[in-house]
Amino acid sequence: MKTHTSLSFTQSLFCDAYITCALWSSTDNASDSGGEPLDDNYCASDIAPDTLEQMRSDCLAFLADNGSDLEAVDRLCSVVRAGHNFWLNRNGHGSGFWDEYFGDDKELRASFIRLSDASKACGSFDLYIGDDGQIHGS
Repeated sequence: MKTHTSLSFTQSLFCDAYITCALWSSTDNASDSGGEPLDDNYCASDIAPDTLEQMRSDCLAFLADNGSDLEAVDRLCSVVRAGHNFWLNRNGHGSGFWDEYFGDDKELRASFIRLSDASKACGSFDLYIGDDGQIHGS
């Protein structure tokens, strides 16, 4: 797997927001009710290196594949919000790019819908606590 050692500022913001949202919206499954949100007890440094690399690679691929639509929506959806939306959309959390804009600009609305569809096409990515105490993904 290729390691991304030098991310641009924009890439870094997007990836950080994606990871933050992942920890916020995922739980530790420690109880029948789902447990506590991961961000209550864990942070990005608790994510296993291979999982963190996969998350970053997914973010970079999404940015590369959807740059024109991300640029089109930038005035309404910052790069940080876009990283957050990518995690929510791809995992079916009931929020994301598709509910960012309800205005009359059909081209802008189409960009948000394409971003939503592109997120879903990436498939879900679930986080869990491994036996090693680190956060892993599948």
